Amino acid sequence: MKKIAVLGAGSWGTALAIVLAEKNHKVNMWERDEKIAEKLNSERENTKLLPNIKFPDSLKVSADLDKVLEEAEFIIFSVPSQALREVVAKISEKIKDNMILINTAKGIEIKTGESLSEVMKDEIKGKYHKNIVVLSGPTHAEEVAQKLPTTIVAVGELENAKKVQELFNAEYFRVYVSEDIVGAEIGAAVKNCLAIGAGIIDGMGYGDNAKAAMITRGVAEMIRFGKALGADEKTFTGLTGIGDLIVTCASKHSRNRYVGEKLGQGESIENILNGMVMVAEGVPTVKAVYFKMLELEIDMPIVKAIYQIIYEGANPKEKVKELMKRDLKGEF
Repeated sequence: MKKIAVLGAGSWGTALAIVLAEKNHKVNMWERDEKIAEKLNSERENTKLLPNIKFPDSLKVSADLDKVLEEAEFIIFSVPSQALREVVAKISEKIKDNMILINTAKGIEIKTGESLSEVMKDEIKGKYHKNIVVLSGPTHAEEVAQKLPTTIVAVGELENAKKVQELFNAEYFRVYVSEDIVGAEIGAAVKNCLAIGAGIIDGMGYGDNAKAAMITRGVAEMIRFGKALGADEKTFTGLTGIGDLIVTCASKHSRNRYVGEKLGQGESIENILNGMVMVAEGVPTVKAVYFKMLELEIDMPIVKAIYQIIYEGANPKEKVKELMKRDLKGEF
């Protein structure tokens, strides 16, 4: 039995906590709001985000961060990407050499342009960088909580990635390993941007041909961006690349696709976000990827168009016309 701290009681943090608790590990989940923590503990389910999924007995919830971290061997960070730095900084002095640090958030930090593993390294001040493992892949919390077959990848230094693989692997939750953290993190970030694009196409009623084209050309942008940052190209053909992209662009559970759909129907980004319970990571990530793209001088016309729709109020139909009228070229 392992002792595990899960920081963040959103849908994904809760789903992962349940997976681990059902494997008879001792799991303490941190919810910063004391009243919500007490409600989760008393009701034994996350009624707002994962209704009717009961917590195993070995899963406890607390707003006391010190209590949650007590004797933890694995720390799982399941907070929004733009909040990760704050949370890591909060516990940096409590991190020990024997702790495996698992990040599940997907994105790029806007203010620095850093990947999330780089953010973590900044805040733990040169210590225990080898202990960082990224957990990423085509996963929706709702389906994991229902024990539907799911695959995911533990990415990091091989010895620690294998520890995470063994920790999570279950009958319905198959875990692979990889050492390409850069590729996994870039795939996770860019696919959230592209999912908004897929939703925009759905919202405008442009059909399957247009969406297939956007996804495929989006993969080309993902690879171009990732290679410029040192990623292995083959990573983008795997679960943390195309796999995650497919599920996020197609699923009814995808918050990012939902945001895009509403944008395609003419709603403002402010109204869309105000009406959502959960965080759509693609919205801040589009901004972060766009600024990084400009810095690296990389051509990413789809991401640029999505940025202009969200942050500059561009008309989605006009942006599609511009993409279709670009100079003709070979596919590869």
